[in-house]
Amino acid sequence: MSTTTGFRSRFSVERMMLIHERLRDGAALNCTRFADELDVSRKTIQRDIDHMRDRLGLPLEYDRGTHSYVYTSPVEAFPTVQMSEGDAFALFVAERALEPLRGTPLFDRLQSTFEKLTSNLKGSVDLTSEDQQVVSFSQFGEGRTNAVAFDRLQKAHNEQREVTFAYKKPGASRAEIRNVRPYHLTHRDNLWYLVGHDLGRDDIRTFALPRMHDVALTKKKFTLPEDFSPETFFANALGVVAGKGEAYDIHIRFSANVAERIEERVWHESQQSKRRRDGSVDLHLRLGSLIEIERWALGWGAEAEVISPSNLRQQVATTTKAMAARYS
Repeated sequence: MSTTTGFRSRFSVERMMLIHERLRDGAALNCTRFADELDVSRKTIQRDIDHMRDRLGLPLEYDRGTHSYVYTSPVEAFPTVQMSEGDAFALFVAERALEPLRGTPLFDRLQSTFEKLTSNLKGSVDLTSEDQQVVSFSQFGEGRTNAVAFDRLQKAHNEQREVTFAYKKPGASRAEIRNVRPYHLTHRDNLWYLVGHDLGRDDIRTFALPRMHDVALTKKKFTLPEDFSPETFFANALGVVAGKGEAYDIHIRFSANVAERIEERVWHESQQSKRRRDGSVDLHLRLGSLIEIERWALGWGAEAEVISPSNLRQQVATTTKAMAARYS
């Protein structure tokens, strides 16, 4: 997209807001002097003014006597957004998609941002009750959000400060104190997780936010490693468990009853699938851990058969045998 069309950049919008505030207060604005104030070119300010007048419809006029621009009539609010009905609906859908953030301070900030966007619309676009019933978002087993932990971890990451917190692993009898450098917050499998360097174990670990208590920022600073990438860290993970070292070539065969359901979704970026003559489908994945893939395969019941690796096939056999004994 050309830089002269479409959406204006964030910096351009900020400049236009400054221009608006100056003119709204009754002052005249000279392009050259204002450009010097902001350390930009005169042409940049002129383009902003042209956009405000020609695209946003603001009452800007050039006063030849003072070589400045003025508002010829009062402007109550700066029309930061112009939306079509389709744009408004897209914004509504985006707002609905924020549900995983509900309960966090970030959700409140985003809600406030949406309110600012809609309050500054030029003209009005109404969404009917029917429009609002078109789209919904729902996740089975959506995790509870630890809003206090989320806010403190976000602050610690932004300020690059180490944190301490009490953490109780599933099945553990008591919580342990962890000292962590927070690298990344991620929402996976309907739950918020922290990825960070656990100083006590000298390793990068993932921590579920609902299992955290007493999150506190320390005064110790750290530098985020240049080679850390969330995409790389989770590259071999089906969900949250990234694994270390060896990668496993997974082969699972799904019956014809669920073949289409397997093919219609992207389970992992490494996946490859192939239909068989009987309608079943073979799914191949390359993962760094067998923990999550075992649970996932078992979730398909008798419709899934683990072909390889052999240790995963044996583990599923052991688990299903124990399940059968429980129901016998």
